[in-house]
Amino acid sequence: MHRLKVVSIIAGLALVAGVFLIVDPAGVINALANVPVGHVVTALVIVQIQIVASALRWRFTAARLGHPIPIGLAIREYYLGSVMNQILPGGIAGDAARVYRVKGEETGAWKRAAAAVALERLSGQLAFFLLSFIGLVAWLILIPEQLPLEASKIIWFLLTAAAVVSVATVVFRRSIGRRLRRFGPDLSAVFWSGGAMVVQVGLSSLIVGTYVATFLLASDAVGATLPPIAAVTIIPLCLLTMLVPIGIGGWGTREAAAAALWPLFGFTGAEGLAASLLYGVFSLAGTALPGLLAAGATLLPGTRRGN
Repeated sequence: MHRLKVVSIIAGLALVAGVFLIVDPAGVINALANVPVGHVVTALVIVQIQIVASALRWRFTAARLGHPIPIGLAIREYYLGSVMNQILPGGIAGDAARVYRVKGEETGAWKRAAAAVALERLSGQLAFFLLSFIGLVAWLILIPEQLPLEASKIIWFLLTAAAVVSVATVVFRRSIGRRLRRFGPDLSAVFWSGGAMVVQVGLSSLIVGTYVATFLLASDAVGATLPPIAAVTIIPLCLLTMLVPIGIGGWGTREAAAAALWPLFGFTGAEGLAASLLYGVFSLAGTALPGLLAAGATLLPGTRRGN
């Protein structure tokens, strides 16, 4: 497993380097040379909103499972976990740390803590997949002329596959329901009962919006001002590539996707790569200093389960 992680890190770094050399190194450097300070400050503020909103979603999810977390602790641990996810391979080290650090001492508490983290992440992923699905439909209906023929075929295939999965879910809902029955109470508490859906949709929409806004800002900062339709088309696709288990924190796959997708909107691959690199810097910088402060705070007596 250790060797696999090393190979994954090397592959991610090699992918970034390879894309950098292919798309025009001078163009990437020029695009990053004059990033406005206002864009940097705005992006860092947006990242703070993103982390705090994510921590509130985690806290809400945990509370619905009978595992209350003080708000100060939730925010502190989410900053720390976010930094770990961005600098360690696999992208889940921070999630595991959140489970361990808030699990409590009572019997079975770690199961509720683990379920809270897993379902909180699920809420976010569902929001991203929904936005990506909406984007694919919008792409085919509103701007099909900007898609290469091969890409159009791939999108139609993905939409068809989604339709087939939806139909199969309806047809086999009883069988699926039996398999998920043991998770039913938790899923209902987190996503449905007592108005939970409103809170989950509201927070997840806000969080996804901050990811997209940060990427739009990064692209504008390097001189590639994307049209609004990009917010539901190429940007969600770039962010989804970060789920591929290569590299660290999505570095590599995200850059390759941006370099390939930005030309569909009239920009160069170098500008797409520069936008993705700057997005990564914004995300890391926006969590690094608060995360380090959070790490320092955990060394103080009485802060582990404090407010």
